[in-house]
Amino acid sequence: MTDHSEPTATPDADEPTGRIVLLTTSHRVAPGVLSWPAWQTLHAADRVLCADPGHPQLPYLREAGIEVAFESPDAHALVEACAGGRTVVVLPGGEGDRRLTDSLARLAGSGRVSMPDLELLPGSYDLPGARLLDLVQVMDRVRRECPWTSRQTHRGLAKYAIEEAYELVEAIEDGDREELREELGDVLLQVVFHARIAEEASEEAFSIDDVAGALVTKLIHRHPHVFGDAQAETPEDVSAHWQRTKAVEKRRESVTDGIPVGQPGLALAAKLAGRVRTGGVVVELPRGEGIGYELLELAARAEAAGIDPETALRAAARAYRDAIRAAEGLAGADER
Repeated sequence: MTDHSEPTATPDADEPTGRIVLLTTSHRVAPGVLSWPAWQTLHAADRVLCADPGHPQLPYLREAGIEVAFESPDAHALVEACAGGRTVVVLPGGEGDRRLTDSLARLAGSGRVSMPDLELLPGSYDLPGARLLDLVQVMDRVRRECPWTSRQTHRGLAKYAIEEAYELVEAIEDGDREELREELGDVLLQVVFHARIAEEASEEAFSIDDVAGALVTKLIHRHPHVFGDAQAETPEDVSAHWQRTKAVEKRRESVTDGIPVGQPGLALAAKLAGRVRTGGVVVELPRGEGIGYELLELAARAEAAGIDPETALRAAARAYRDAIRAAEGLAGADER
């Protein structure tokens, strides 16, 4: 029995089969900014088809003198349109056209049709960081439409920033790459969320672009050995310059300025000791009775040795946790 759903005629072997070009573009790149091969293909094409009359590239194609037909062809029609060696360019929508590509693949695999050349031609590419634009767009919509998200404030979200930072540290220490990627996203969410809330302020409003712009300026200013003529041969040189630059920028009167006292105690002690060491301040550790002064001395010793006492204690605590679980497992086995 013959399947009449697909053409069975085969063109003459000497007849050119033509070309179907699927021209993809990124919505994260400004419309009209297309690669040179894309423009060349568009100008040379026998037909350019687009199913979406609102496609963002259309005004720029018209301006370039390229005629576009608003059609949604099926695979068979496209193959026939390429007869005689013609080139047909198809502009899919932003999400692509899975129906068409699947149909072309089935037709090519049937062996019943002499297929034209099939080409996927990226007209524009996402730059690194392009998905951040999607994140900002999604955050805008969630802020507008979600009953919970729309009511959040900076103060209400503060605890989540701390929680997510600790979860990120745990993922780093566990060495779990998948978890690391997810927790970095959760930390990034906090940044984007707070920046979105800040846009709504009646006074001193700012956006995520202001946050990123200020960070770019800071990184360039504090890395003159990268973006300027300064020299830095060692990490210590970089750190010293960073601290000097921050002191000038923030007009700090003390090396302790800018150290958040609300951070965990060991981290606070180590940070103070580090500032004293790099700032060249001559001061002895305070002496007193009790475990607090002993921990302060240990934290200062660890910092001087290049050890983060918080990380070290956390590693020891994790070993202690594992020992507890092992002991619980043995106890449970004995009971059974």
